[in-house]
Amino acid sequence: MVAVGVIGSGAWGTTLAMLLATKGYQTTLWEHRPERAQEMQQRRENTLFLSNMPFPDSLTVTSSLAEAAQGKELLILVTPSQRMRENAHLLAPHVGKETLLVSASKGIEISTLKRMTEVIAEEIPGAWERLAALSGPNIAREVAERKPTAAVVAADVHAVALRVQTLLSTGWFRIYTTDDVVGVELGGSLKNIIAIGAGFNDGMGYGENAKAAFITRGLAEISRLGIAAGANPLTFAGLAGIGDLIATCASPLSRNQQLGRRLASGEKLDDILRSTHTVAEGVSTTKAALQLAAHYQVEMPITTQLSFVLFEGLDPHKAVPELMMRDPKHEREGIILS
Repeated sequence: MVAVGVIGSGAWGTTLAMLLATKGYQTTLWEHRPERAQEMQQRRENTLFLSNMPFPDSLTVTSSLAEAAQGKELLILVTPSQRMRENAHLLAPHVGKETLLVSASKGIEISTLKRMTEVIAEEIPGAWERLAALSGPNIAREVAERKPTAAVVAADVHAVALRVQTLLSTGWFRIYTTDDVVGVELGGSLKNIIAIGAGFNDGMGYGENAKAAFITRGLAEISRLGIAAGANPLTFAGLAGIGDLIATCASPLSRNQQLGRRLASGEKLDDILRSTHTVAEGVSTTKAALQLAAHYQVEMPITTQLSFVLFEGLDPHKAVPELMMRDPKHEREGIILS
């Protein structure tokens, strides 16, 4: 029997664990708090993040990293981006030399500006040749409800991508492969910034024209930085680019979009973050993205205005006029294709 582990029991980690378990794999889901792990194991449900979705019989929840990792063919890491290094470091002694590793977290480490696969590779010896990244327009509850969904898995080693594709694919979860790890990870991370801005748009009632324009210009911003960092431009026209961007900007289930809506209504960032048990990755990614933009000398006006709202108290109603009154540019300004 195939044995797999999922490290991180938020909505997306729980969903992936349930998906794997429905395929008959012996699946172990890791939750770092022993009392929470025990509760989920007894209740057979993640009431905090994914209520009313009962666990398959082959899904076990544990607070032991050794139990979650040892003897597994596949390990999926789905922890908050700013805790990925800590968790990967703790996980490393328990990971088999042949175990496939997949990052399903979407973020950039602020202190190093590293992508999640880079962080994992630094903490788990020999990881790179068996490491992949999973991304795409994947609202967790919809996948858990078995609604049709597509995603993309990226790996430097094609055989790794193919094996992960086989392990994760179901009748409702269709997986594509690519070798563009940089593009897939940056697309999945940077779209969270744009989703916060899309929440502003909805919260302020600016309408569909404005939202479509905002998403499109957001994609241009993501593409500029991604291409400068070495990504394939076509990746941003795919599932990890425009696909993920549309889903995250449009869905009321998106944590980043909800955060933008609440900011537009006048709530303060600290109050919003204290009131929720979920992580809106777009907040930390905004800081990291601006540092990357400075490094690559890339202009990111949307991200810049958003940072003023998030961290300097700018009224969201003033951010949009600032963007609208910028000097007119060529639509592909700053997008340099080699």
